[in-house]
Formats: sequence, structure tokens, C-alpha cells
Amino acid sequence: MANTGTQNNHNTPGKPTKPTSGTGIEQDRRAETTHLRALHALLAAEIDEAQDRVRGSRSGPTGAELNARWERDVAVHRWSDRVAALKAARSGLAFGRLDHPDATTTYVGRIGLTDPIDGESALVDWRAPAARPFYCATPVTPLGVRRRRHLRIAGRAPEEWVESFHDDLLDDDAVATVDPDAASDPALLAALSAPRGTRMRDIVTTIQAEQDDIIRLPLSGAAVISGGPGTGKTAVALHRVAYLLYAHRERLAGSGVLVVGPSEGFVRYVGGVLPALGESAVVFTTPGRLRHGVVADAADRPGTARVKGDLAMLDVLRRAVADRQELPGAPVRIELEDVTLTIDDGLAAEARDRARATGRPHNPARATFRDALGGLLVDQGLDLLGAELADPPEIAELLAGLGGLPEIEPEGASEVTAELRHGLRDELRSCTAFHAAVQRLWPELTPERALSDLLSDADRLAAAAPGTDPALLLRPAGSPWTVADAPLLDELAELLGRTGTRADEPDTEPDRQYAHDVLAILDTADRALSGQDAKDVRATDFVTAELLADRQRTGPSGTVAERAAADRDWRFGHLVVDEAQELSPMDWHVLLRRCPARSITAVGDLAQRSAPAGARDWDDVLGPHLAERWTHRTLTVNYRTPAEIMTAAAEVLAGYAPDAAVPTSVRSTGDEPWHRTAPAAGLTDAVREIVAAESELLGGGTDAVLTTDPAALAGTGAEVHTPVSAKGLEFDSVVIVDPERIRAGLPADLYVSMTRATRRLGLLHVRG
Repeated sequence: MANTGTQNNHNTPGKPTKPTSGTGIEQDRRAETTHLRALHALLAAEIDEAQDRVRGSRSGPTGAELNARWERDVAVHRWSDRVAALKAARSGLAFGRLDHPDATTTYVGRIGLTDPIDGESALVDWRAPAARPFYCATPVTPLGVRRRRHLRIAGRAPEEWVESFHDDLLDDDAVATVDPDAASDPALLAALSAPRGTRMRDIVTTIQAEQDDIIRLPLSGAAVISGGPGTGKTAVALHRVAYLLYAHRERLAGSGVLVVGPSEGFVRYVGGVLPALGESAVVFTTPGRLRHGVVADAADRPGTARVKGDLAMLDVLRRAVADRQELPGAPVRIELEDVTLTIDDGLAAEARDRARATGRPHNPARATFRDALGGLLVDQGLDLLGAELADPPEIAELLAGLGGLPEIEPEGASEVTAELRHGLRDELRSCTAFHAAVQRLWPELTPERALSDLLSDADRLAAAAPGTDPALLLRPAGSPWTVADAPLLDELAELLGRTGTRADEPDTEPDRQYAHDVLAILDTADRALSGQDAKDVRATDFVTAELLADRQRTGPSGTVAERAAADRDWRFGHLVVDEAQELSPMDWHVLLRRCPARSITAVGDLAQRSAPAGARDWDDVLGPHLAERWTHRTLTVNYRTPAEIMTAAAEVLAGYAPDAAVPTSVRSTGDEPWHRTAPAAGLTDAVREIVAAESELLGGGTDAVLTTDPAALAGTGAEVHTPVSAKGLEFDSVVIVDPERIRAGLPADLYVSMTRATRRLGLLHVRG
């Protein structure tokens, strides 16, 4: 067996010693299997206990007492999550062992288990501090470890067995049974060489020292993890989520984590990693879903995407909303029974000023505009009726209309005025002309209607986006939403606010005011304790007064992930952004609103950027939002791409980004990238034959065809992607169709395409 437990070339491996005998190795393997079965028995007992807790919690109070039902639901969710985490740990339960100088032993696995007899730890969770030497110890810095043993597990739980093991000797005096003829890191090489499936696998058994250091970075602030293709950025980010949910359970359990990936295919590919690690308080989304309820996958032209992604669109959208708060221009007449009222620019402007002064979003402020306009019209009506009251015959007629009131003394004039005001107000409430005028001057808007109206109306665009070429934004009404529209729609949702509420909904203002006072007290206390340190995370980073009031009022309903996914206003405790170089400033603006704590893990590679409005420099993107609250780490080792393929891809990279670093591949396959040529007329048939041949050569695994025109190559027997939709994915075999066309569009796209393969790469050139 081999002598290394790390995946990157910055670690110093341990020293192997020759085995005493083959019999000794087999005895050790059997002993490890016996211990593994004992751990499975402990796990089964914990699962049974947790399931009993779920059943007991569900049988709790079901009456009308809100607090009792809330506590019951919390307990049910907590123990259900525990059951899911325990069951997720069954496959590959234990994978490591640490032998210490004092003859004690620590087993490392997917979850922590305690021996009920002596109360001692039977299995240490891979995220616990006690497990860190498994990933980081070296002979130079042994971290209290004599020997590190990697267990290779086979079979299905709970009947798993130890198929083999290899040891790293971190102490010159250590004695171990190892195989000196094995490869330097069999666990790593086996994982890297294994055929890929349709889902990404976790890497808990092969996390490396530089990766572990990033995974365990503090929760507060932002971590930007950059690195070339295949350096494990995504895996590190996902395992960091699992670590943070473990280390900061109380802080993150109720708020959850938002993970943003570049595409739906990417989300499907990586979506199983965290559940396999026992973590469920996570919501996955894509940039095209940043507007709640909208799924956008169409792409704009580069120039249009660049304009939409710029933060200048914030002012455009604000002006667009303000432009919908109109003045009538020509007077609008409201015919009532006894008087004709007039809405002119002056009256509407005064009502508009009052509504805007509230500082509320457009739709909630509409009620203020309506009431202010109505009040001004009532005053106008009183003035008009007062002038008519000067004529005695008119007085008599009016009094008759009011039910034949007796003669009124001067001191009773206020009662008449109140009666008149009440009558005018009631008439306006039921006057369709008045409500039509309100809808025209201050319409209730959805984000979708507001953006569609803006982008399909040249006059509205000219008013909201002066100086912008209208040809970049103008489009026909009813056009499908694009990915660049999603953050604009979400920003409009913020500017517009919710549409009108039902009359029977309770008044929530007292709850919001109380929550506001509570948060003010917490913020004052937090600042006093932190000494105004900008890097400290405070309670007020996570919630607003309205959100706190809503949570206290409604209590839990469903899991954290379910509630968060259904609530546009949800505020997450941590944000993960994969392929972060693709996000526009508008994307970041919207996402950071969802994570007020600014606790972020962003992973990406500037050399792989293809989005027109994407990042060209990390500081330009994050600096305006985070100031100094972010750190930058770089991964340098390529675990995915064989050296032969990476050498060819590096030539493409040098052509457009000569200063970009090329990650170092840890393995070679002996398969050089191949080049072939096919005629355009028979391209589909040629690709189908090539895919079949590649599949036969692989003997298992995944195939992909990358092209600029996926529809033309459907039915070739492999997944078909564009270079953009393939971002973040990996396949055993990749065939790139018409690489010259891809390079002509964007050289970075060809670089991305060439680095998706884990075993074989082919470039099919097209002639004619």
C-alpha cells in the first residue's frame, strides 16, 4: 500500500515501511472490517433513536396553542434532519484512522458517533477539528499523529467491509504494514481514474491540505477561490458549505445557504453532493432564476447583456418606476351627483409628492396616492359646494338632498361640513371614474409588466435610459425573458413592492415596529461587543424588522430549504457562487441582497469568462460591496484533466491570456488529444460514429459533444452542450465539433471545452 494521503504537491508524504508479512496485512484488514461493522451497529442505534424522536415529536400538541405547535414543528424538523444526516452517512461510514504517539486511535468518517458504554468518541466527523490531521498532517508537521491509515470500503451498508488500506507513516519509529510497490496515492488515483457518472461525488476521503485550509476558513467575510480547470473549486465550495453548517449549526440552521450555479445542468450535476454529506438546509438556483417564479435561459446579444448587467441599470429602473407615477396632462373630470371635480397636474403632483414622501415602494405607496388624491378632491368639492351655499335656493335644494335637515345655526356649520365630506368621500369610493384615474396615474404593477412595458416602448426607454442606444434594449412585446433580465425583474420587485393585500389581512405594523426595536437593541449590543469591527457578523446582518416579524408571526412550515425557496424575501446566512466570473454587477447586486451578512464563497476562473458583463477583476466586482471583507485563495493543482490534454489546452490559453497560470495535472493517461476532419454535409453521421467508437474505447463513463449548434447534433448518442452550458461539468470523453468556429466566437470557450474531459479528448474539424 502507498504512503500519501494528500492530493496536492505541497504536502510531504509519509515514509512507507516494508510489510512484516502478507498474513499481517490480512489480519489488519479483517480487524478493520470488524471495527467498521461495530460502527455501523452504533449508527443503526442512533437512527432508531432519532426516528423514535420524530414519532414522539409528531404526537405532540395539535390544538390551537400557537407556541406549542411551533415547538412541535421545530422538534419534528430537527429530528427529521438528524435522521436524514445519519442515513446519508451509511455509505462509506468510516474511511480513515489516526494512530497517536500515546497509543490511542481516532477513526474519521462521515459523521460523529459516540460509544454509549464509555461515552467516548467512536467516530469523528470529518469536519471536526480532531479530524484535521487526517488531511493536513505531514512528517514535518505530524500534528500528533504517528500513522494515518486510509480505508478503502466496499459493499453496501450496513454490510460494508474494508477492501484494502494504505498507511502514511509520519513518525520514523512507526511500524506499519504497507505495500512498497503500490502507487504513491492509490486512493486519489483510483478516485480520479474512475468513470464519471451523471452526478458529482463528494471528496471527503481525498480532501487535500490546501483544500482543507479553504474549507475551514471563517464564516464571516467573503472567500474568493480561483483556479484553473479541474482544480476542485466546486468540490471545495460544496464541502465548505457542509463544514460551515457543521461548525456554525446554530447560526445557519435557521437561515440556510444559497448556492448559485451557472446552469440547470450544473445544478443537477452537483445537487447530490450536500445531501450525501447529510446537509439539506441548502437552496440551489441559477442566474436565470434570480427573479422569484421566473425561469430564464435565453441569452441576449453581447452588447445588450453588457448594458443590462451594468449597475447603471439601477437608475434606469428607478426612473422607469417613477415615470409610471404620472400627471394627467389634460384635466380629468370626475362627475359626482352634486358636483364635478377636476384632477389637474397640480392636484396630482401634490398627491404624488405625499405618496413618494412615505419612502415606500411603488405598489404600497399607491394607497397613499389614492387616499391623498381623494382627500384633495373632497376638499375641492367642499370648496365648490361652499360657493354654491351662498345662494339661498341652492341651500334649500342641498338640504333637501341631505334628508331635509332643519335650519342650521352658525355653530352647526362644522356638522354640515363633516356630513358633506362624508358624502363626497363615499361617492368617490364607489366612483369608477376616480379609480380609473388612480390606475392611470399610479398603476399597480408587477415586475414583469413594468419591464416588458419599458423594453417594448421607445418613449419609455428614452425617458428612463437617456444616452443609451435604444436599439440595444428595445424589443417586441412578449419576447421571452433572458438570463440578463432576471436580476432586473428582481430589482423591480424591490422597487415596486407587493401588490395590494386583502382587506381581511391583519395589520402587521405593530409587529414590525416591535421587531424594529428588538433589532435596534441587538445591533447596539453587538457593536459594543465587537468594538465596531466591520468584519464581525451581527444579528442585523441577517434579518430585517419585517422578516423577523413574519417569522415570529407564522412559525416554521416545512424545512428551511423549502421555506427559503418559496420566499423571495428570505435572507440566507451564507452564499456560494460557482463560475463567479460569469456574474454581472447586477447579478451580484441582487444576490448580495439575499445575504446581508456578506458571508460568501465565490469560486471561479477569470480566464474562463465568457459572459459579456462578467468579471474581469475580482476587486472591481467585490470591492464596491465588500470593501476589505474578502480574501483570495488560489488552487493550483489539476485533478481532472490529464497532462496530455492540459498541454494542448494551455496553448489555447496562451493565445488570449498569456499571463494566466496553467494548473499542474497530477496524472497522465497516455492518450493524446486526437484531430479528425469531417465534411459539413455528413457531420451528424460522422459524430454519431465517433461517439459510438469512443464509448466502446471507454468501456463505461460519460460522453459529451460540445458545439455551437447543439440542435444540429441531437441524437448522436452523447450529451450535447455548448461551451457555456458545459461550464462546471466533466465527462470521461469529449468531442469538440468545429473548434475553429468556437475559437472565433470566444477563445475562452475553446479553452473551457478542452478542459471538460477526464480521459479522452477529440477535436473534429469541419470542412466545406
